[in-house]
Amino acid sequence: MRLKNVLIVVSDMERSIKFYKDIFGLHVILDQDGNVIMSEGLVLQDAKIWKQFLSKGLIPKNNMTELYFEENDIEGFIKRLEESDFEIEYVNELTTHSWGQKVVRFYDPDGNLIEVGTPM
Repeated sequence: MRLKNVLIVVSDMERSIKFYKDIFGLHVILDQDGNVIMSEGLVLQDAKIWKQFLSKGLIPKNNMTELYFEENDIEGFIKRLEESDFEIEYVNELTTHSWGQKVVRFYDPDGNLIEVGTPM
């Protein structure tokens, strides 16, 4: 068995596609009307469909999971992030851990937690 994809719930599919395309360079592989598979194994699920599956409310910014990306040019990434059309809510500004890795944490437009760090 192997992990195939990671699914996150989004309230505005077009905004989320634009976010992950503009910020991370991902692209749409398959659009199945409310379920979009993007490159790197990220799946975007429309919140309305997800609520039907679960029959429960959604909890944005629950901080129970995190999407992790690596970037060699973290300062360049921060610049791209801040120059984007998106209002970014930081959890942690750019920080250097004791082991030397630089990381930044922030939320996507739907409150999914993202970490971008330099390779270890």
